[in-house]
Amino acid sequence: MYEKSRVGVHVSIAGGFHLSIKRAIKLGCNTIQIFTHSPRQWNVVEIKKEEISEFKYLRQLHDINPLFIHASYLINLCSLNEKVYHKSIDLLLKELEIATILDADYVVLHLGGASGMNKEKAIEKVLSALKTLSSKINTKRKVLIENTSGKKGDISTTFKDLSNILYYDTSGILGGICIDTSHAFAAGYDIGEKTTLNALINEIENFIGMEKVKLIHLNDSKNKFNSKVDRHEHIGKGYIGLKGFKIFLENPAFKKIPIILETPKKSDLDDLKNLKVVKKLLNSDKPIELIEKISKYF
Repeated sequence: MYEKSRVGVHVSIAGGFHLSIKRAIKLGCNTIQIFTHSPRQWNVVEIKKEEISEFKYLRQLHDINPLFIHASYLINLCSLNEKVYHKSIDLLLKELEIATILDADYVVLHLGGASGMNKEKAIEKVLSALKTLSSKINTKRKVLIENTSGKKGDISTTFKDLSNILYYDTSGILGGICIDTSHAFAAGYDIGEKTTLNALINEIENFIGMEKVKLIHLNDSKNKFNSKVDRHEHIGKGYIGLKGFKIFLENPAFKKIPIILETPKKSDLDDLKNLKVVKKLLNSDKPIELIEKISKYF
């Protein structure tokens, strides 16, 4: 897909969309993920034309590719609340419209929680929502559905769950999946062991196909294996650990897939530290013990 590894972080758009590119450049990213607005608000502010032009110019100049937009956390395409359900469709429509304006490659989506209904009914609601979307917009931008941690109501925890949605989708809007390592670990996929990692890859191959994996959210887990709790941690500081990530990143199945970090962040320094650790893991043939020593200084 790409000649070199594509590694980046979720970057803030505070002060203007174009500033997200400048922040990415300072961090040494060659791919990024952004929100188009506050992820916990329904309102979307119109983007200024000068911001769009500057954003596109800087992105092309510095080869920031691919560009991912993370959809709002409020979106729930399987909500029993009809008001929330239709607002979710409208908000995802706006996300796709902005993705088109910015020439983003993909919109990453959490499908939402299916409280009060079985999984089959919830998937039907999702598929209906996607079909409604396809009738309202004609765009080349695609949605990636993200695996979830397995908390109550999740309908996208296993890769078989994801395959059911991809297989029956007729909207043309879905472009594949995003694998979140922390979510997978919390859901019961031990990605840090060779045997169980190979089992996960086989599951993806059998139900979806590795070519449908377009993005990896590389996050450590603050909680123990199979906890069903979605809490991210700095790379190497959680329960997956550096050894686990080295095994994961060395597997040929994931070599050419872009990586975005969504690790805890108090300042850009946190992103810088996590990026350095990941780049060490990607580009080093040093034993893990030495990488662990080096990472202590980050």
